[in-house]
Amino acid sequence: MSLYDRLYDESEKAKVRFVGFISEHGRYDFGIVYTHMFFGKPLVVCMQTGRSSLLSLEDADNLEYLQKIFNLKSKEVAEEISIFFKNNLPPLTMEAEAEH
Repeated sequence: MSLYDRLYDESEKAKVRFVGFISEHGRYDFGIVYTHMFFGKPLVVCMQTGRSSLLSLEDADNLEYLQKIFNLKSKEVAEEISIFFKNNLPPLTMEAEAEH
């Protein structure tokens, strides 16, 4: 019997973007991995804490979720991050949703 069952093993050339910015509440450094995997949602990594999540443009509206996954200290900080993501994450397309 196998120790594990492989769910997927895919390789692709992904576009990766690193963005750093500063606001009145602090400095932010994110890595954004654009991929066709995971329903087209980019993998967003906070370079300061190592916390990561798959995020879509639609997820950027959920301030409580952003605050929780990136361990943000206030709702104001979550609002700043939300605005950044709304300007930098792609919307989910019907093609991406249909692929998975």
